[in-house]
Amino acid sequence: MMMLALPFGAMKAAVDPNFYIFLCFGQSNMEGAARPEAQDLVSPGPRFLLMPAVDDPQRGRKMGEWCEAVPPLCRPNTGLTPADYFGRTMIQGLPENVRVGVIHVAIGGIHIQGFMPDSIEAYVKKAPGWMTGMLKAYGNNPYERLVTLAKKAQQDGVIKGVLMHQGESNTGDPKWASMVQSVYDRLLGDLQLKPEEVPLLAGEVVQANGKGQCVAMNKQINELPKTLHTSIVISSTGCTNGPDNLHFDAPGYRELGRRYGEKMLALLGYQVKTPFIVPDDAHIAETTIPGNDFPKVDGERRAYFRVTAPQANQVMVDICGKKYEMRRDEKGTWCAVTDPLPVGFHYYFINIGGQNFIDPATETFFGCNRQAGGIEIPEGPEGDYYRPQPDVPAGQVRSIYYPATHGEMTNGQSSNSQSVNTKSSNSKLVWRHALVYTPADYEQGKTRYPVLYLQHGMGEDETGWSRQGHMQHIMDNAIAKGEAVPMIVVMESGDIKAPFRGGDNRAGTSKYGASFYPVLLNDLIPYIDSHFRTKADREHRAMAGLSWGGHQTFDVVLTNLDKFAWLGTFSGAIFGIDVKTAYNGVFADAEKFNKQIHYFYMNSGSDDFIKSEPLAKSLQQQGIKVDFRESQGTGHEWLTWRRGLYELIPHLFK
Repeated sequence: MMMLALPFGAMKAAVDPNFYIFLCFGQSNMEGAARPEAQDLVSPGPRFLLMPAVDDPQRGRKMGEWCEAVPPLCRPNTGLTPADYFGRTMIQGLPENVRVGVIHVAIGGIHIQGFMPDSIEAYVKKAPGWMTGMLKAYGNNPYERLVTLAKKAQQDGVIKGVLMHQGESNTGDPKWASMVQSVYDRLLGDLQLKPEEVPLLAGEVVQANGKGQCVAMNKQINELPKTLHTSIVISSTGCTNGPDNLHFDAPGYRELGRRYGEKMLALLGYQVKTPFIVPDDAHIAETTIPGNDFPKVDGERRAYFRVTAPQANQVMVDICGKKYEMRRDEKGTWCAVTDPLPVGFHYYFINIGGQNFIDPATETFFGCNRQAGGIEIPEGPEGDYYRPQPDVPAGQVRSIYYPATHGEMTNGQSSNSQSVNTKSSNSKLVWRHALVYTPADYEQGKTRYPVLYLQHGMGEDETGWSRQGHMQHIMDNAIAKGEAVPMIVVMESGDIKAPFRGGDNRAGTSKYGASFYPVLLNDLIPYIDSHFRTKADREHRAMAGLSWGGHQTFDVVLTNLDKFAWLGTFSGAIFGIDVKTAYNGVFADAEKFNKQIHYFYMNSGSDDFIKSEPLAKSLQQQGIKVDFRESQGTGHEWLTWRRGLYELIPHLFK
């Protein structure tokens, strides 16, 4: 059988109708004047491609050969452009089987005449010296380079639109609009395109709150559709800029690029998938200050934030250590949505210009060594144990100030304390603050109650357990069900509100927060026993703490077994423990220890960066009776510690 020879190129794949190609041209703001940041250099993947208009040996790019679209899209040593986030926005909004490609030709400072084939030769001869190298990179004919590559790209996909950002160099030129139309018409004619199928998107120039160097040009840009009916103007209102008031900064380029993309998606008939479509099932977070509409949380546990900062250049939400860039609208309102968040309580900040601030729409909580914003991502019914319940009698959380003379003022001292010299000695009297929970029936009789001293973690304060931890609801519900005996709970700052500034972190030897120990033993406990109806003996006194509060609990209880008979830690920051020698060998005689401590509890989260299980196992191997529980699906966070308290209290004082 005779084989017929196929002509050269006949084996080439057919044009892919799902490969959308866009031509990008203009001057310096299309070229890109802002340095890409780390987030911009992450490749969006093979769905967003660039056909380079010049060689870039450093990046292995060759003119006319598709590659992944990572900045710089224009030429080597150029910056972030609107085309970068135009493409990223497009692939987010288009079906998965659709790819996007861009061809990018731009020259800083070029007049629109530089893209007109009939005038380019004369333009090159008169071009300033600093522009000659850029023109030469395109063979002294940027239009011809754009068309040549576009024709090549048409062998692979379908041209769907033209993006232009140009005009600063033609500010005030009454012929600008007609010259843009001339370039556009010539482009469509050379590529055999229909204008109704290939719109021109033209971006406004930098506004800088009316102080942009070429802001007057925006009037002409906005009137372009009167001359070129298939053109659409992309607003730059609210797009931030650099100090020259001429070029956008990186956030400004991102926002302008997204606007190009969102408009093109709409023109193509796709629903614009903006980052801030709030679903119908989103509800106002329980931590939001009443009267505000945001923050919100949806059914997928995504959080939605909105703040007004019209003078800001860049705003982010910093939650759980992850930053989410917020988007600005034309009125200066910034919005963001997070990824799905773990259930429970999370601190967060609004970061403006690199500085953290508290969201004015959220309740504040002391954490991270300062007042912070916070948001609760709700659990289902499994979280009812820490929620107030109907028909459950409620106890009280009382705020008290008590005098102390035994502690030293440290950098971790409670900010609510005041020092005054006593008349009788050289010691200092310090008024310290504590919170005291009393059970619902405390006011109804003369019953005396056991006491749990409950400590928070590093960088938090005495309000943590009642505000972030919902301790009072846990106690009320457990007592009402008969799961826990009624008890008093005392919470103090523990001198660990200030940051840990180094030094020994081993349990039993560290100084951070140790100034609280004599205060607790010699001032706070006697005050509580004298001002509340307590059972004032070791058999009816317990101590527990989370994180560094667990460290403090070990330090206090294990050196004062004559005062405590119950012990608990939650994600305890307990380091450097040799179970055979620690605390003067307190664990060496396991039988004696087990008689002294009636119940010993430890927990940590399955995703916790502090793991308590190894220490618990080593204690168990030593013969110590310790009950370890792991909180599934949680880390070093309040949900771990709520669960820990709920598991601890049924075992106390029984």
